[in-house]
This record gives sequence, structure tokens and C-alpha cells, in this order.
Amino acid sequence: MTPVLYDYWRSSAAYPVRIVLNLKRIAYHSVAIDLTSGAQRSAEHLARNPQGLVPALDIGGVVLTQSLAIIDYLDAAYPTPAMLPADPLSRAQILATALSVVADLHPITNLRVLNRLTDQFGADPAAREAWYRHWVETGLTALEAMRATAAGPFLGGESPNLADVCLVPQLYNARRFAVPLDRFPRLVAANAAAAALPAFADAHPDRVRPSA
Repeated sequence: MTPVLYDYWRSSAAYPVRIVLNLKRIAYHSVAIDLTSGAQRSAEHLARNPQGLVPALDIGGVVLTQSLAIIDYLDAAYPTPAMLPADPLSRAQILATALSVVADLHPITNLRVLNRLTDQFGADPAAREAWYRHWVETGLTALEAMRATAAGPFLGGESPNLADVCLVPQLYNARRFAVPLDRFPRLVAANAAAAALPAFADAHPDRVRPSA
């Protein structure tokens, strides 16, 4: 049965899953969940994902949630290309790189957090953007240092892996919010190398955005 991805075109959590599906050449059907209209809080979506988030991946009636968990399943079920190295030390390093984005950076810069700043604390757009830029610059500074001496064109080395899959959506968002990237040459170069690959290009928000 063809997997069904419940997705939002601009979600930086769903974007990595699209990349991995493409890298592994897994055909899937996409169902749009419009986060801006609150569709993620509908009874129908909450029944499939009680967190009210995207992505969610339906595998023959079993719904998987959380991007890293979904990617871990895909990596186990479709081992090639691998998203993590086989060597235990390299695996831990790449996983730490990915988690620095997924666990530390993404949660405090996503839409529901930015909206809460306005709803609870009255933050205006300028204050929201200042919050976003502060945390993104902090996270990218650490990420640049973590992979500064890594060999290869990608963060993962000679071929892209989970580190690149997590990086690309964050740099897409950083550019949307005009975060200066000149201090992150390693990240920018790895992002450019990944963006040249069809699997990454075809997962780009501009490619999957629903037509009006």
C-alpha cells in the first residue's frame, strides 16, 4: 500500500521526511494539512495524531508521527541509502548534529511558539522575528562548529545523510526570516551541495506548495 504523508508544504518538520522519501525512492501520496487555517487541530487530524502536528505518515493503517521516528522507520524498512553511518562513533556524531536541529533549534522557532509569543506576551512582528533570529543564529553557530572539519561536500560526508536532511529545512527558514548566513560557510556549502540533488530539490516547499 502506498504510504500517505500528512504534510504542510512549509513545515520544517515535514520537509525532512519528504527528502528521505525521495532519497529512498519511495512513492507516496501527500495530503495537505493547512497549519495556517488550524486544520491540524481538527478532530479528524487529532484522531490520527493527538499532538496536532505534521508530519504524520500512514503505513497501511498504522500512523507514525514525529519526523525522526518516521525517518528511523524508513531507514530500517528501506536501508538504502542509509541516513546514519554504520560506524558507532560516526553514527553518534551525525545523530548529535541532527538532534541539535530537531531537538534544540526547531522546537523554539516553530509557528506555534511564535504565535504564543503574540497571544500570551503581546509580541509584535519585530519582536517575534528578533526571537527567531536569536535562536537560529545560536543554533547555527553551534552546528557550524560541530561540522566545521567534516570531510566531503555534505554535512554527512561524501553523501548526504540525516545531518543534511535536517539542515536544509532550517536554512530555508533562516533565509525566509533574513537571517545572515555569512558566518556559516560550512553549512551554506553543504546546503548548496544538497540542493543540487533531485531528491532535495523535489522536496523543496516551492515544489510541493498546493496550487491556489
